[in-house]
Amino acid sequence: MKLLLDFNVFEDVKRDKVLSDNLDDLRNILKEASIELDSPTLSIAELKRFADLYDFIITENRDIHRRSNELNINYKILLVDEAMQIFKGYLTKDRIITPPALKSELVSNLDYYDPIFDSLKEEYNPEFERWFRKISNKKRNSWVYYRTDGHIGALLIYKFEDESIDDSKPSLPKKKRLKIATLKVTYNGYKIGELFIKMAVDVSVRKGINEIYLTHFTKSPDRLVELISEYGFNKVATKDNGEDIFVKRLTANGYEELKDYTPIEISRIFYPSFYEGNDVKKFVVPIQPAYHNKLFTDFPNRQTTLFEHSGEFIVEGNTIKKAYISHSNIKRMVPGDLILFYRSEDLQAITSIGVVESIYFGINDSEKILQLAGKRTVFSRQEIDKLVGEGTVSVFLFRHHIHLTKPLGIKELIGNGILKGAPQSAMKLSPEKYIKIKEIGGIDGRFTIH
Repeated sequence: MKLLLDFNVFEDVKRDKVLSDNLDDLRNILKEASIELDSPTLSIAELKRFADLYDFIITENRDIHRRSNELNINYKILLVDEAMQIFKGYLTKDRIITPPALKSELVSNLDYYDPIFDSLKEEYNPEFERWFRKISNKKRNSWVYYRTDGHIGALLIYKFEDESIDDSKPSLPKKKRLKIATLKVTYNGYKIGELFIKMAVDVSVRKGINEIYLTHFTKSPDRLVELISEYGFNKVATKDNGEDIFVKRLTANGYEELKDYTPIEISRIFYPSFYEGNDVKKFVVPIQPAYHNKLFTDFPNRQTTLFEHSGEFIVEGNTIKKAYISHSNIKRMVPGDLILFYRSEDLQAITSIGVVESIYFGINDSEKILQLAGKRTVFSRQEIDKLVGEGTVSVFLFRHHIHLTKPLGIKELIGNGILKGAPQSAMKLSPEKYIKIKEIGGIDGRFTIH
C-alpha cells in the first residue's frame, strides 16, 4: 500500500497541538504496520496525478478535500485523524481497538479552563463566563469526549426553545426548536462531529421538534460549517452581533419544495426524512447478527456493552454514513434506492432502512475495500480479508435513516405475502410490498417523502 502525507501538514501541526499529537500517533501506527509514507508537497493542480499514484492521500488542506469531491476521488483523501482511525483499526490485525466513548456530563462538572473553551472565550468575551456559570447552575447536561490526556476533545451542549429569534436579519418566527448552544470538535476521528448531529436529530424527533439551529461566527476556512453543511444546515440569517444562524429542518413542506432535489440530496438535506417514491427501488438485504450489532449500535433491541452500562456512549456504529460489505451482487441497485436490512439467524426480521449513496461490485481485493469503505466501515481488516477469501464482495455506501418501530419477523413477512422465505441474498421488493412493510412496521410518515 502506498500512502502520501502532504508535506504542508508539518506546517499545520506547528499551529495545532491536537493535530500534532494525532500526526505522531498516526506515524507510529504506520511504522508498526510497516507502511512507509512519501511526503511531497501537494497541490490542487497535481491532485489527480498523485491520486493515480497513491492508495491514500493524507492532507489537512480543505480546498483539496473539496476538489476531491468534484473529481469523485474523495474516498482516497483523508484527514490525519481519519487516517489514524482507518489504519489503527484495519492494519493492526492482532489488536482489538476499542473506539472512544462519549460521556453524559453536567456542564458544572466540565473544566472551565480546558483549552477547548479558549476560542469561545475570545469570541464571546466577556459574556461567555457569565453564560457558562448560568447554565452550570441550571444543571444543564452535555455530551463530552475526553482525550487520553484528560482534555476535552469534543463537546455538545443543547437546549430546547419555543420562541422567536428577533435579534437577527431576517428575524425568525416563534417555533419549537432545538438549539445547539455549543458544538466543538477538536478531535474528528471516529466521526464524533457526525454523531453529535445524529444525537441532536434523535432527541429532536423524540420531542416532536422539526427544526435545529446553531449560531456561529463564520471564518474561512471553517471546519464547523463544512461539517454541518454535509447534514443539511443552511445559513438563514445573521444576528446583530455578527453571528450567522444555521438551520436544519427534519421534514420538508411537500413536492414543490423538493422537485429539483435528487433522492440523495433529500437524504442529506432533510435527514432523517428520506424519499420513498415509486421511482426508487427497494431491496431487502440480509445481514448477520454480529455485523448488525456493529453497524447499528443504536438498535433498540441490541444488548448493551459494559461501557454503555457505565454511562458511556460508544461512537462506532452510531453514525449516519455507513458502509456494508456483502456477497450480494445486485447490479440493479443505484444511488437513491432504499436498503431494508433483514437481521438473519436470531431475530429474523427487517429492522432498519438506509438510502444507497454508491455501490461497488465484484471486488476481490481487501485494500480496494479499505480504500472505498475505510472512512465508514466498522469491519475489521481481519473480517474484510475473511469475506474476500470467501468470494467477491460488494461494498454498499449508504446513509442510515431509521429503525422500524416494530421489526417485522419472518412469520409476519411470509403471512402478509411480503416474502416467501428468509432472504439468502439481496432481493427487490415491489412497491406494494414496501407499503405493507411501512404500514405494519410503524415507519413514521412524517419522515417519508413520496
